[in-house]
Amino acid sequence: QLQLVESGGNLVQPGGSLRLSCSASGDGLDGYAIGWFREAPGKEREGISCISRSDGNTYYADSVKGRFTISRDNAKNTVYLQMTSLKPEDTAVYYCAADLPSSRPQYMCRYRYLEIWGQGTLVTVSS
Repeated sequence: QLQLVESGGNLVQPGGSLRLSCSASGDGLDGYAIGWFREAPGKEREGISCISRSDGNTYYADSVKGRFTISRDNAKNTVYLQMTSLKPEDTAVYYCAADLPSSRPQYMCRYRYLEIWGQGTLVTVSS
């Protein structure tokens, strides 16, 4: 069974950059659509970026569009989230999740009920 592990969270100053990684075990990530979600204190979990299984189609929430980039390296069984121009409001626990191979990124991030999640990694943006 697919298991996901996030890494790369850290404390960073406003305007800085981080790259998060979502690594898989138990199955190949190339069989799934993958998304990044975040949960800030007192706020609902937000789907911020999702990527399709194979055609490179992506979705970004308005809150991160132009600053974050999702990518996948199926050979390394890893999906990345490159975050730039970080803001204090980006502070959250970031999770990756997996969905059916047919899942379209916009629907995965915004509407889908997902069952496969990592444990999360904390990103803190503060001076």
